[in-house]
Amino acid sequence: MRFPHTIFGLAMLLAAEIPARAEYAVLRNGLRLHITGYEREGDGVRLHVAGGHIQVRAAEVTAIEPEERFPRLAERMPEEFPYASLIRAAAEKHGLEEELLASVIAAESGFDPRAVSPKGAQGLMQLMPATAARLEVRDAFDPAQNIEAGTRYLKELLGRYQGDLRLALAAYNAGPERVTQYKGIPPFAETRAYIRRVQREYADRKKAAAS
Repeated sequence: MRFPHTIFGLAMLLAAEIPARAEYAVLRNGLRLHITGYEREGDGVRLHVAGGHIQVRAAEVTAIEPEERFPRLAERMPEEFPYASLIRAAAEKHGLEEELLASVIAAESGFDPRAVSPKGAQGLMQLMPATAARLEVRDAFDPAQNIEAGTRYLKELLGRYQGDLRLALAAYNAGPERVTQYKGIPPFAETRAYIRRVQREYADRKKAAAS
């Protein structure tokens, strides 16, 4: 059966705990995440993506669409998905932890190299065109270029905020000018949820790597 679920339908489906297959979760902000499963947790939904999971509020999910509606990621880029070698190389080059980079990518694009946000951010690490141009990115949808530039940008932000990860993530999500405007983390629900999501994913990945 091929049809998108409404938010109500999604909630009913999750409540019934019907086994999920590979699908796409469409979020209210326009992001489409490739998922392998999902489950309801209180008023939230845990979306299972390649390499981990993302926690979102149920109200943020507008539809679950069958995978057949879009090209499979594995068919588009079988040799690099899920880009572990590129993430590791960028992490080593710029002195960041690969678990952090993977967590940012999971939150930004769900490891979809063709992801585009409603505001125009592109690729795995959701680079805005101006940022991509400044970092001399020729093709923001190229995983290698995107991960390299996104890692450089995140490293810049960590340096700018003296290693404060929360401020760096806030600037990555909302822009440094907003952090300056509000003299700290902006009071945007999306930004605050983004920070929590990345930190939770980061902690889970660190724990898994240590075990």
